[in-house]
Amino acid sequence: MDIGYARVSTAKQDLGRQIDALRKEGVADKYIYVDKKSGFTTNRLGLQQARAGDAIVVHTLDPAGSHRP
Repeated sequence: MDIGYARVSTAKQDLGRQIDALRKEGVADKYIYVDKKSGFTTNRLGLQQARAGDAIVVHTLDPAGSHRP
């Protein structure tokens, strides 16, 4: 199943552009998961919704990646 994932680093940032892009790719709203956490945080509840066999769809690689040195 395709699931969508969107993330921003702070609560003040907007997820709208990412969510719109996921919808355009055909990801249903009930399968779009979001996090408002720093890239340094590995505990991302939204990303943890993926199960074995799921394809994670992101607008850019930034939401899924970590910015650890």
